[in-house]
Amino acid sequence: MPRRRSLWSRVAAAVIAIVVGGTAAAVNSSTASAATVDTNAWYVLINRNSGKALDVYNLSTADGARITQWSRNDGNQQQWQFVDSGGGYYRLKSRLSGKVLDVNGASTANGAAIIQWSDHNGTNQQFRLADSSGGYVRLINRNSNRVMEVQNASTADGGNIVQYDDHGGNNQQWQLVQIGGTNPTPTPTPTATPTPTPSGPGGTYNNPVVWQDFPDVDIIRVGDAYYMSSSTFHYSPGAPILRSYDLVNWEFAGHSVPTLDFGNKYSMVGDRAYVDGIWASAFGHRPSNNQFYWLGCIDFARTYVYSSSTVEGPWQRRSTINKCYYDAGLLVDDNDTMYVAYGNTQISVAQLSADGTSEVRSQQVFSTPSSVGTLEGARFYKRNGAYYIWLTRPANGQYVLKSTNGPFGPYEMRQVLLNMPSPISGGGVPHQGGLVQTQNGQWYYMAFVDAYPGGRVPAMAPITWTSDGWPTVTTVNGGWGATYPRPNLPIRPVKPLTGTDTFSGTSLGPQWEWNHNPDTTKFSVNNGLTLQTATVTNDLYTARNTLTHRTQGPTSTATIELDYSTMRDGDRTGLAILRDSSAWIGVRRDNGATRLVMTNGLAMNSSWNTSSTGTEVASTAVSGGRIWLRANADIRPGTGRQARFSYSTDGVNFTSFGQAMTLGNAWNFFPGHRFGIFNYATQALGGSVTVRQFSLTTP
Repeated sequence: MPRRRSLWSRVAAAVIAIVVGGTAAAVNSSTASAATVDTNAWYVLINRNSGKALDVYNLSTADGARITQWSRNDGNQQQWQFVDSGGGYYRLKSRLSGKVLDVNGASTANGAAIIQWSDHNGTNQQFRLADSSGGYVRLINRNSNRVMEVQNASTADGGNIVQYDDHGGNNQQWQLVQIGGTNPTPTPTPTATPTPTPSGPGGTYNNPVVWQDFPDVDIIRVGDAYYMSSSTFHYSPGAPILRSYDLVNWEFAGHSVPTLDFGNKYSMVGDRAYVDGIWASAFGHRPSNNQFYWLGCIDFARTYVYSSSTVEGPWQRRSTINKCYYDAGLLVDDNDTMYVAYGNTQISVAQLSADGTSEVRSQQVFSTPSSVGTLEGARFYKRNGAYYIWLTRPANGQYVLKSTNGPFGPYEMRQVLLNMPSPISGGGVPHQGGLVQTQNGQWYYMAFVDAYPGGRVPAMAPITWTSDGWPTVTTVNGGWGATYPRPNLPIRPVKPLTGTDTFSGTSLGPQWEWNHNPDTTKFSVNNGLTLQTATVTNDLYTARNTLTHRTQGPTSTATIELDYSTMRDGDRTGLAILRDSSAWIGVRRDNGATRLVMTNGLAMNSSWNTSSTGTEVASTAVSGGRIWLRANADIRPGTGRQARFSYSTDGVNFTSFGQAMTLGNAWNFFPGHRFGIFNYATQALGGSVTVRQFSLTTP
C-alpha cells in the first residue's frame, strides 16, 4: 500500500467505544493502518501481544537509553511522532527526550536492541510501516530490514524492544493510538494473546515500589483509589499524600499539614527544627462524613488533628489534643467510632469524641515483653470482628497484636517477621508501614526499607491469613521478594514521580517541600519560580526558602535552568545536594561580577547545628544571566556513594565542575539526601533569581 502523510481527514470516521483510563468513551475514529500516519500528531504505540506501550525506560533523556514496553500511562515517555525521512520511511521521535528510535550500533543482527539516540537521520533510525490484520502495523527498519518486536514475547513491564526477522508475530504488531486524536479498538485475531484489561493486568512489580524517601508510611483505600502518607520532619508542607490505583504506580496528590504551625523554630525564627516536626503519624478516612483525617504528635508534647474532604485539600486543623499519641494508628470502627493506637513499648488505645477532635477514653492495652525489646509505629485494623495493632521493632522486625474482645483488649502477640532479607541490595529489613485490603479482597503490606543515603523507601509484599486469623508475609526464597505478581487491580494513568516542571501555574505542585516553613512573601510561581532572597546569612542551613525535591533511586539527575540576571552583590544561588552533609553548585555575585562556584563540605553535627558552611573548591567567571545547573546522585544503599555536579550555557552540552561529594549513609538524620534550590543573601536583601524549569531524570 502506498505511504501517504497527514491523511486522517481523508479517512471515513466511525464512532466506536475505546477504553481510556479505565472507562469507556465514545469517540470518532479512523482506521489505524500504515496509510494513516499524521506527521503532526503524537502517538502511543500499543503492542498486540502484551497490551503495553512503547516506553523510554525510566524517563531517560540520554543517548543510548533502553526502549521497553510499559503499562500505558500516556506520559511523554510513551508519546512518539513520525518524522518523514522520505521514500515511505519515518523516524520515531520521543516527546520526552527529542531523540529517535535507533537500532544500536546500526546492527543487522536478530536481537539487536532498539535504543534512543540523537537524530542524525541514519538508515538505522528509519522505519516503514507494514499493515497487519485488525488495524495493527509492523515497523521495519531500513538498514536491517528487520522488524521491531518485544523480545521473547514478554508481557511484563520493562520487556526489551529489539529487532528480529519479520514472522508476523503478535509481539511484532503495534496499534498507533493518536494522543488527543481518534483511533479505533483493533480487531483481535483468533490467535492473539488477550490484551490485559483494567480489571486484571498481568506481569510483576518490583521493590521498592517507590524509590524515594517516604518513611513511616500509612496506607488506606477509599473506593478504587489508594493513598499513602509519610513523615517529613522539618520539611513544609508536611505529611505528603501519594495516590495510586494499582498499588504499584504512584503520584503526588497533596499534603495533610499545609504549614508547620508548631512554633517559631519551624520558620527558622530564633531557632531551627531539623529532625523535629512530622514523625510517624496516622492517616485515615471516615465514610460517614467523607472526611480524610491526619493526626500526629509534634515535639513529644501534643497531638494535632487535621481533616479535609479531599486529599488535595484544603486541609484544616481541627483540634489540638494535649497528649502525645506517639506513632499513632487510626481506626474508624464499623459503628463509626474513632480509635487511636499509640505508644512505645507500652501500647495504648484511645477512643476519640464523635467529631474526632478530643479524647473520650484511653488505656494501656499491652506491655511489650523485655525479650522482644521496643515496639512502636502502631497501625490499627479490624478484620472479621477481630482488632489488630500492627507494630514494628525498629529496625528489623514486625509484630502484631490481636484482640477478639474489642478495641481495648486483651491482646495476644505474634511475630510477623524478624531479620527478613531485604529486597534491595544493601538495604535494611522491611518493617513498619501498614496493611491494606484491595477491592478484590487481597491484602498487601506496604513497609519501608532503610536505604541510605537515599532515605527509607516503600516496599510491598502480599499478605495471607492463617485459618485462625493471623497475618503472614508472602516470601520469596525466605526473604522479602524483589518482585511479586502485580495486584489484580485496574491500571489508570498517574503522573510520574520524575519529569520536568516548568512552574507553569501559580502554585507549586505537591512534589515540592521547603526546608522549614517558607517566607511566602519572598517567592512566586508564574511560568517560572522566582526566589527573592529571604535571609542574610553565610549558612545554607539557616537560609529560608530552600525548595527541595526528593532524589529518585537508584540514581537520578536534577537539572535547573536558572536566570540569575537580577542577583545583587553578596547573593548566592544554586542547586544543592542537601542533608546533614551537603554540597552545591551555583552562582555568586560580588562587586558586580558573577562567578560559577562549587562548594563542598557543608555539615551539621549530631545536635543538628552547623559545623561547617563548606569550602569553595571550584570557581570560574560566568556571564549572560542564564545557566543550567545539574546534580547527579547515586543513592544506592551503602557507603561511598557520590554526587557530582555539572553546568551548561546552552542546556545541551554539560561540563563537569568541582569535585565529587561523598554522600553520608548514617540513619540518624532520618530524611535522605534531597535536591535543593536556594537563593540567599550575605549582604542585604533585594536580589532575586528565576528558575525556568526543573527536571528529574533517571538513567
